[in-house]
Amino acid sequence: MSFVQAAAELGNQYRDDRVLRSHLQRCLPAPMRDSIAPELDELGAHAALAWQRERGRSACEPQLTPWDSQGNRIDRIELTPAWIESRGLAARLGLVAAGHEDTYAQHGRTHQFALVYLHHVASAFFTCPLAMTDGAATCIKAAANTELLARAWPRWLSRDPEQFWISGQWMTETPGGSDVGNSETEARQDATGQWRLYGRKWFTSAVQADTALALARPAGAGPGAESLSLFYLEPRDAQGRWQGVQINRLKPKLGTRELPSAETELVGIAGTPVNGIGHGVRSIAPMLNVTRSWNAVCAIATLRRALALARDYATRRRAFGKLLAEQPLHQATLADLQADFEAAFQLTFEVVGLLGRAQHDQASDDERLLLRLLTPLAKLWTGKLAVAITSEAIECFGGAGYIEDSGLPQLLRDAQVLPIWEGTTNVLSLDVLRVLRQPAALDSWRRALDRLLDAVGAAELKNAAAAVRTQAMSLPTAIAALAAEPARLEAAAREIALALARHFAAALLLRQGDWSLRHEGDPRTAAAARRFIGRSRAAMLDRYDDAALLVLER
Repeated sequence: MSFVQAAAELGNQYRDDRVLRSHLQRCLPAPMRDSIAPELDELGAHAALAWQRERGRSACEPQLTPWDSQGNRIDRIELTPAWIESRGLAARLGLVAAGHEDTYAQHGRTHQFALVYLHHVASAFFTCPLAMTDGAATCIKAAANTELLARAWPRWLSRDPEQFWISGQWMTETPGGSDVGNSETEARQDATGQWRLYGRKWFTSAVQADTALALARPAGAGPGAESLSLFYLEPRDAQGRWQGVQINRLKPKLGTRELPSAETELVGIAGTPVNGIGHGVRSIAPMLNVTRSWNAVCAIATLRRALALARDYATRRRAFGKLLAEQPLHQATLADLQADFEAAFQLTFEVVGLLGRAQHDQASDDERLLLRLLTPLAKLWTGKLAVAITSEAIECFGGAGYIEDSGLPQLLRDAQVLPIWEGTTNVLSLDVLRVLRQPAALDSWRRALDRLLDAVGAAELKNAAAAVRTQAMSLPTAIAALAAEPARLEAAAREIALALARHFAAALLLRQGDWSLRHEGDPRTAAAARRFIGRSRAAMLDRYDDAALLVLER
């Protein structure tokens, strides 16, 4: 009988995730860790089961039926089983609620995003409407809209699958994508004073959501973003029939195919102003820290899954007389990917922790400004890494990774949305420049980085900490030199943002590595930090010994 290669397998994705468990050990009180461990374990097991169940199956996508047999317009959308399953699981485990409940106060966001991180890849991208629901809840609360808080807030945060509502975010139009000031949707008041929206929304993710937030220009308002208003919508009635909405088509996307995204026509849908009339773009600002944090968490979840599969395959695939995991070059390749992932994880969960402190009024002014800067940095860097590392992980499988039913091509297709949704890399880089117009922002970044590096006590990390300090402290001078020439500064925005992200992530990874050495006796995070920081020809020999340690971990 001919040889058959064993496929990569996944174990419980919580128990096998040393990086997540170590982070929670450092950041959370012991009683809280004990309390949330069962649900994290449940999601870790579910992730492995979902991988086994879905791998090798044909792609499953939602289906649109525009008309019934009698010629009536019905626009019925049939959802996939995995999508329906994810909705119930998300409600029961509180993947939105956990971020807003007071049970764990400032640690609630860390709890919530640990759940999201474990569930994302298995969710059929149901994390997209969950992110928008979280953002909508944050937005409505910031607006202090008592009517909408009474109606929608309890449903968005419900842990009862029968009561749980999800929200969409209907902003994108043909003339106005990132530049929403070009939006053409118009809001008019009818004879009763009810606002009704008319126009075409070119991309509505999770079109089946129970609610949505949409931008529209009130009739008679002037051009530009400041004249837009933000409206709350309920697209369907109690029987599930569309009210004032027509579905033109479901979007034929590169990835995220189980997520029903659509082109829609608004034909008089009733809307409730979220925060009065006008200043609609300002009204959505509170949701940006939330939805961008979701994007970053989903990106590192994708990184983690790609690496888990590549590492397991390396222990099963033999070539040239050795397992891949025993071959020095393959070890070096996987170890570099692992180091990037660990740095990205630390930056993302630092943002998550700051978000929780800010939400519960535990953050200093310095931390709030740092959150404003780190959020777009984390989103833009992790989005790019998700695509690059998933592509590299496919290469680790050779031709087997290129085969559709391996599950890896879908992982790559789905990853490609992460640098795009909630702002492309360039859009976010320009957002970083806007934050840096406040001199205090860069000062906050520098002070925080100094504190992190000053606290590194392990002798084996001192050289790495010194290297980060030397490299990072030249950034403010370089940025100041460019500031005199706005065009040059804008052209360099992406490089500035990536440098700020990587240096801060390096300092955070050193902190975790130092802590793990002292409290867990585990050298692996420190090895990842040295490897992440030492990417230069001169450091290659010094990094070699770390590779096997990171590849063979469990």
